[in-house]
Amino acid sequence: MKDKLVLITGASSGIGRALAFAFGREGATIVICARKADALQLVSDELRQAGINTFSLTADVSVESDVKQLIDQTIARFGRLDILINNAGISMRSMLIDTDPAVIQKVMDINFMGTVYATRYALPYIQEAKGSIVGISSIAGYRGLPVRSGYSASKFAMNGFLEAVRTELLHTGVHVLTACPGFTASNIRFSALDAHGQAKGESMRDEGNMMSAEECADHILRAVKTRKRELILTSQGKFTVFLNKWLPKLMDTLVYNTLAKEKDSPLRKELGVRS
Repeated sequence: MKDKLVLITGASSGIGRALAFAFGREGATIVICARKADALQLVSDELRQAGINTFSLTADVSVESDVKQLIDQTIARFGRLDILINNAGISMRSMLIDTDPAVIQKVMDINFMGTVYATRYALPYIQEAKGSIVGISSIAGYRGLPVRSGYSASKFAMNGFLEAVRTELLHTGVHVLTACPGFTASNIRFSALDAHGQAKGESMRDEGNMMSAEECADHILRAVKTRKRELILTSQGKFTVFLNKWLPKLMDTLVYNTLAKEKDSPLRKELGVRS
């Protein structure tokens, strides 16, 4: 990664922040972006204190003009772009019957269209560098998860988009990686939207038993170095993807029962389970 220019979206916390440190320690120059200027500045300061060359820009990836300006300013400052990591994302938790469709639209705009905008405007420079495009997707992009229908839809869309782009670029020397963490300890669940688009502010899962964001970032770094096509993390994630391919009806039941055990899960009511 020495002397590479790496752009990471959604880098103010969680996996994005961990990726900035992982690639930065390998000698890369890191451009980070996020919507929250204060949190972004804090990460930028931490990176500099660690001796990592960094540049931060506030941007909302769901806004096309923001993303175009992000890429333009990166190129104006550094003259190149070697690796784009589409990490910015948001989740949601509510039963579809209760959900305002505008919530799903917002999730799609950030998770999917944000990836589309960044990849499209970065592509000429990535092609010139024969570099890498990375999408931080999810196991929810392989297996639809109840109470997260909009999130699953956005990640299925991301996976299909990246697969199509990878095939388009097959003979260009550009590397495209779809990285799918399982349940990873990060801030995305704490900022998940409820049925009305408000951040829930709490996790439904036990964060202590999950893969850390730092471990996740190290796996992604290695996958970029070796130019892997796909990365599925955690034994639970690999099991879910494998079994869903061969025994999808069984997985309907297994996934339902597993997620019904989450704290305050609305699926409990369907099962008649008392909280």
